[in-house]
Parts: sequence; structure tokens; C-alpha cells
Amino acid sequence: MSVRKLGVSDRPETGARSTADPAGARAHARAQAAAARSPYGPVVPATAAHVRTHTGDVVAPERVLWDELVGPGGDAGRVVPRGSTIRFTDVDGDACANVLLYHAARPAERLNVADTTKVQWQAYLGEGTLLLSDMGRVLASVVVDTGGGHDALCGASNRAGNAARYGSGAAYGHHPNARDRFAVVLAKHGLDRRDIVPNLNLFKAVRVEPDGALVFDGHCSHPGAVVELRAELPLLVVVANTPHVLDPRPEYRVGPLRVTAWTGDATTRADPLWSSTPERERAFLQTEELLREGRP
Repeated sequence: MSVRKLGVSDRPETGARSTADPAGARAHARAQAAAARSPYGPVVPATAAHVRTHTGDVVAPERVLWDELVGPGGDAGRVVPRGSTIRFTDVDGDACANVLLYHAARPAERLNVADTTKVQWQAYLGEGTLLLSDMGRVLASVVVDTGGGHDALCGASNRAGNAARYGSGAAYGHHPNARDRFAVVLAKHGLDRRDIVPNLNLFKAVRVEPDGALVFDGHCSHPGAVVELRAELPLLVVVANTPHVLDPRPEYRVGPLRVTAWTGDATTRADPLWSSTPERERAFLQTEELLREGRP
């Protein structure tokens, strides 16, 4: 007696089928997926992406680690090795990249925005800024910045705030908040909400007035503006592309964000950043000390 295996036939998909049988269900599912295809998401494999450096040089395909277009309300995250370049591109001039960084080998060590600004005597980020961990080490260096300003003061949006402003704020709703999107990415790497710390907001600027008032500048960036970080330790990079908490527009508006990463070399003592200030030199020395101990 022959036994008929339950499964999907390899026969070509022709004509209308009922979803009651596996082949029909497959055809229906594929048709739905094709109709709902999103322009957002990662390039797979990343080596298929065509990447150039900010000076116009072609990045060899085998060096490309990550190329992803993050849509409004979206998120992304990836582990990249030491020496990598991580580029954030404000595609249309209205992105807001909420960024967190973690030492990938020891994620209890993560970006400390307060120390980043305090140790370098500068609350406004720009080219040459070091992004410091809570252990006083350099997680990343800002090596390229063509944007008009960024924010290290205001943190990320939450569900309650978005609900009050837009009418909803759930992670998978119409108005996702940054903290929930962070949590989605962190869960994929064994972390949770307790690991969310104050973040950076790229492409949206906030200035402090003499009286302490925070002034939001949502027009500081431009289409194609980029920020490039160089990883000085292996990093888990987490990003949410959601409206800034001070954005006064009543509509939920944020433009697409592209995140690209490729392998390279970490900073050496010959780099001018090492000796640019006593505080930066000490941060690099502490990073080097960790690496000398044989810890990643």
C-alpha cells in the first residue's frame, strides 16, 4: 500500500487554488507577500550592496557588513567588529536616528551620554567627538559629520508620550515610540528594557538657551546628510527611527534612514584624536588597556 506524503507539491503554480490544500495556501501566501513588499529592510546578503566611502572610494563587497533602509517608526540592530565604520544617512532630510551603543562582548558596558558630554566639555556632538562608555572607554569615534546638528540631551520617546501627542504609541501601531522599538531590537540580543539607557538623536538638534530652555531645531539636516562612527570596540548598534520628543509637528512625521557598515581599522596612537585633548587621550588609553588584557 502506498502512503501519500502531506506536503507542498513541486508542480508549477498555475490557475487559482484553494487555500485548503498546501499548494494553494503557498500560492496565496506568496501573492500576499509580493503585494505587501516594503521598500524598507536590509540588503541580503549585505555584500550585494554598492557602498562608497564619503570620499567616493568604492568599498569592496566582501567588507560590507550591513546595509539597511529603516522606515518611519522602524528599528534596526547589528553587531559589528572593532574598526568598522557605521554610517547613518538622512535620506530625505527628515530622519531622526535614536542611537544606542553597547560593547558587544560585554553589553553591561554601554554608551553613557552624560560622560560623553561632561568629559569632553561639549554637549553638542560633531566630527571628532568620542562616544564614551560608562567605564570611561571609547566605544566609537565620530569621524564624519555632514549634518547640521544632533542631540545628546533629550533621550527617546515613550508610549505614553506618543499616545498623548498622536493618539497611540504602541510598538506595532501607527505611531511607534523609540523605547519600545529599542526593546524589540535588544530582545534579539538577550537584553531587555532594563538595558535601555539615554541615547543620542542624530539629525535633530537641540540647543540650550542661557536660561536653560531647550530649543529644538528640526530643520538642521538635509537630504543625504551623513554621520559616520568608527567602532573602537566591538559594538552592538541599536537604532530607532522615530520623531524626536520635542518635534512640535502634530503629525507623526519622520523620514527614512539608511544604516550601512563595513570593516576597517580602529584608531591607533598616530591618530590625531588620541592626543587632541587630555580627556580623550585618557579614554583611548583605558580602551587600549582593556584590549591589552586580551579582552575583546
